[in-house]
Amino acid sequence: MLASDYQRPAQLYFHGERGSLQRALQQGEFVLQVLGSGAGGCLSLSFHQTLQASLLQSDASDDCCLVILQSEKFGERLHAAMQKMLPNWVGIDGAVQYGGRSPLGNLFTKPLAMAHEQEWLFAWRSSQKTATQLHPIIVKMGSIEKLAELREQASGSC
Repeated sequence: MLASDYQRPAQLYFHGERGSLQRALQQGEFVLQVLGSGAGGCLSLSFHQTLQASLLQSDASDDCCLVILQSEKFGERLHAAMQKMLPNWVGIDGAVQYGGRSPLGNLFTKPLAMAHEQEWLFAWRSSQKTATQLHPIIVKMGSIEKLAELREQASGSC
């Protein structure tokens, strides 16, 4: 794979409820979810590489989207914040591959039927063998207002 294969898209999109996205914008607060289980488990945060208006229409509570306008700087800050929180963990991010195995592994591989999601995934895994059960965690990296903006569903730009 070429290094260009791992270049973040110019913008990333995160759909959700306005209140939680306002906290994300003002405080850099995101909830990392658990993917997988046991030794293969990790913490993850998923964005879309393109606008996903259909997601807003399918979930009435998602009335807004956070548009990351500077994805490179955002990714650097997110990885740095996670390194402080979980120093013995390793992080990676990249595009999810649909319909075939991703060189980044199973976490970055999904069925072709889900290709419309155009997902960009941030994921962290412990570098130490651990038997503890993973739980979602909240990361706060400070305001990202210089890197992102909120867009309302009603505006048609989200």
